[in-house]
Amino acid sequence: MSRAGDDVAGTPPERLNGVPGMDLVRRALEDARGAARTQGKDVGRGRRLAPTRRVAGAGSRRRWSGPAPDGRDPQPLGRATRDVAKKRGWSSRVAEGAVFGRWPSVVGQHIAEHATPTALRDGVLNVSAESTAWATQLRIIQAQVLAKIAAEVGDGVVTALKITGPVAPSWRKGPLHIAGRGPRDTYG
Repeated sequence: MSRAGDDVAGTPPERLNGVPGMDLVRRALEDARGAARTQGKDVGRGRRLAPTRRVAGAGSRRRWSGPAPDGRDPQPLGRATRDVAKKRGWSSRVAEGAVFGRWPSVVGQHIAEHATPTALRDGVLNVSAESTAWATQLRIIQAQVLAKIAAEVGDGVVTALKITGPVAPSWRKGPLHIAGRGPRDTYG
């Protein structure tokens, strides 16, 4: 017969059979690990890479990933492509392409509606504005646009901007030209 004082339900949670709570938990965990070891399972403190296992019929070994991030874990596509570009030396070309591909997010939707990048050579980005007024405005804020591009795609990708307005049609026909007043306002 047990006495009322020996009842587990009446014992404070901090002490059970004279053993502090955390020590009791540790003891129970060690007992469970010991039982698992006797069954031939690999258990212990912390997590190591699981032992290699044979894949049925494949004849090759497969390693299983642990709880920590690992190079064998699935990776986001952006990170995987960035790693491939870095290994192959394509990082600068990818950054140049990002200027064109992410133009609205780099400079802002308002500017992107009125100006588009046309070429990038040797760090000089050619930008075509839809009107002379927009070309002038972009020349005024050129330093801010360069700072936005550097913050978004990286320093040194774009070092200067060449901003052009709309191109008027040429009235020159052929290789020779006679100086004069040129076409007049005959369109009414």
